[in-house]
Amino acid sequence: MRILGIDPGLRTTGFGVVDSEGGRLRYVASGTIQTGAVAIGELPRRLKIIFDGVREVTARYRPDCAAVEFVFVNVNPQSTLLLGQARGAALAALVSTELAVAEYTALQMKKAVVGHGQARKEQIQQMVMRLLGLPGLPGKDAADALGLAITHAHAGASFAAIGRSAALARRAHAQFRRGRAY
Repeated sequence: MRILGIDPGLRTTGFGVVDSEGGRLRYVASGTIQTGAVAIGELPRRLKIIFDGVREVTARYRPDCAAVEFVFVNVNPQSTLLLGQARGAALAALVSTELAVAEYTALQMKKAVVGHGQARKEQIQQMVMRLLGLPGLPGKDAADALGLAITHAHAGASFAAIGRSAALARRAHAQFRRGRAY
């Protein structure tokens, strides 16, 4: 299975492609999609670069599925909104190519790759290098994207097995009050 990991960012979106065969992982490619050449105030153009870049990566490497980092709420709400828009552009590009998309938090990725949720960027880079047998450290954004692909390679099979064995039924009787289901 070929997995594409995406670490969304408005200035730099990281991508990483990994092949997973059983428990073995093989590095395919990684890099970044940069929007720095476009002025900060031109958000729609930056989002188009991310969208086109992710589509180009999917066309070149033909992944079977994708894993994207789930956005957390920052202290600055404006930064969170901008990051969410970058993430939305990446998700739209993935879905437009009919890829199945899994989402993982940074905490889940850090636990899967390093072993604890408080890992620093440098630790993620080191572990990704070791797990994939790379000759050198990948960039920080590419390492995060590769980490997401590794997380999906390890967790995706488990989640799929759980999903097959325990089908979830929708609650048809739920009532909504003030945005909550009862």
